[in-house]
Amino acid sequence: MAPLFTQESFMENQMRNIAIIAHVDHGKTTLVDHMLKQAGTFRENQDVADRVMDSMDLERERGITILAKNTAVWYNDIKINIVDTPGHADFGAEVERVLKMVDATLLLVDASEGPLPQTRFVLGKALEAGLKIIVCINKIDRPDARADEVLDEIFDLFIELEASDEQTDFPLIYACAKEGYAHFDNLLEPGDLRPLFDTIIKEVPPPKVSNDAIPQFLITQIGWDNYLGRLSIGRLFNGVLERQKDMLLIGQDFERRVKISQLFTYEGLKRIETNQVYAGDIAAIAGFDDLNIGDCLTDRENPKPLPRVRIDEPTISVVFQANNGPFSGKDGKKVSGMQIRERLEREARVNVSIKLENTEQGDAIRVYGRGELQIAILIEQMRREGYEVCVSKPEVRIKEIDGKEHEPYELATMDFPEEFMGVISEKINLRKGSLVDMKLTTGNRYRTVYRIPARGIIGFRGEFLNDTRGQGILNTLFDGWDEFAGHITFRLNGSLVADRRGKTSAYAMFSLQQRGKMFVGVGEDVYEGMIVGISKRNNDLNVNICKAKQLTNIRSAGADTKLIISPPVQLTIEKALEFIGDDELVEVTPNSIRLRKKILAANMRSVVRGPKKKKR
Repeated sequence: MAPLFTQESFMENQMRNIAIIAHVDHGKTTLVDHMLKQAGTFRENQDVADRVMDSMDLERERGITILAKNTAVWYNDIKINIVDTPGHADFGAEVERVLKMVDATLLLVDASEGPLPQTRFVLGKALEAGLKIIVCINKIDRPDARADEVLDEIFDLFIELEASDEQTDFPLIYACAKEGYAHFDNLLEPGDLRPLFDTIIKEVPPPKVSNDAIPQFLITQIGWDNYLGRLSIGRLFNGVLERQKDMLLIGQDFERRVKISQLFTYEGLKRIETNQVYAGDIAAIAGFDDLNIGDCLTDRENPKPLPRVRIDEPTISVVFQANNGPFSGKDGKKVSGMQIRERLEREARVNVSIKLENTEQGDAIRVYGRGELQIAILIEQMRREGYEVCVSKPEVRIKEIDGKEHEPYELATMDFPEEFMGVISEKINLRKGSLVDMKLTTGNRYRTVYRIPARGIIGFRGEFLNDTRGQGILNTLFDGWDEFAGHITFRLNGSLVADRRGKTSAYAMFSLQQRGKMFVGVGEDVYEGMIVGISKRNNDLNVNICKAKQLTNIRSAGADTKLIISPPVQLTIEKALEFIGDDELVEVTPNSIRLRKKILAANMRSVVRGPKKKKR
């Protein structure tokens, strides 16, 4: 059992709750690694992997944090609860939830890149919640570090977000999370994280304990244990929670009596079983299943629920449906529409930024999310669990306000070399973007900010990377709703579509190379209606990619010609979602990613993309 502390001990400043927030890849998880190590969480000879808080395979593979996670360290007999949050805007709902659990935030900013769109988002949420902000300028060892300029940009961002005078007077730390040291000044000297720990103890206010002893436990996360089942994770704002005690669970539209079977607090990477949890602590509870994020546990006789967690609305949607193609069931074990629906409903219960909506098709369900990456991560998780799904083109959510159609807008921040300014400006103008800010940074690179409809971002990331030859950086941030911007041209090229089932042949692909780029290699199985490449022309083209060379006893002039075939374009889920049109689907199985037409039969669909021209 964990050591038992009295209510008075917590009132004597024995606990701190802090969340680490930043833009993606600014070093949050690496910093938490060293905080755990230097606080004595691990044995001296213990082998600990890098980014130990990234427990999901997808997080390790992509190098990003997807789910917020809790940990705790002890420093000078004071318990510090730390929440590691995602840095990508698509997972912003994770940040919004966990800010309810803490009293302060540690804002990490890259010493070279400075504040980026997600920095603005998470800082705005923290200021809105009235939290104490500690600023940490990380990666001061970078050759292109510009810590003094970045500090000015951070201060300007505080002013722009209308921070109070007290919030603007923030404590400042300089750090190199990779090497595990921090200083109060911009010094490249070896050391440790004691300046950071001391600042947290000094600046983060201890939990405010109300004189009202009625328990109020707000559920902000839902976990799972193979032995205990569903875990309710959150913060106890008032009172005391006791093991085996009867409580009242208050949801959005229900009240239910429950019993706490087991209680846990956090220490390092472990859950520690305890008999009591006191106000201000972050805990996990086992014993009941039917609950949602935002529900509150309180006293049965005198209930006092807390306000529910408010999350920004999702802005993008796709349709999930069962795979009804010729290759259905070859790879996956879970292929029915009912199984897909149950999996998505389970996801919506633990992820408040996901919303579900029924469609006219019985086996299809519309999923609303924050962005393409969030949807792509969900699809990747499902395929690894053995699901087969077909997913439609991402669409934005349209709202009617004062009788007019409104759509979501994004602030797109782009950083790219000076020579690509012309092509980027042209592409953005075609997608209804308007310039908000532009400046020439060091190294002859432009940093521009455009306000653009969220529709215009769909499919643009791939084009942006191609146009800047991989040297560009694109980040987006939701910027509210505005009037519908009109028609946007998404794709100028048509598709090369297989007209029959079979295996691709080198002979056919060699002659089709001049028609466009291929998505498939030699000897792959294809079927009628499957998209095998990108056409060079505007319209779709039905092709026989399985055509074999006729065998005769007559030697031709080109009999010994070597067939040189370009390697196919490697599809990822994100690239596939960006490419497909309104009449196309992405077919995802545990082993394959394919593109296909919604209508497979060639004689049942048109090859003309977009509206047909009227004959005069």
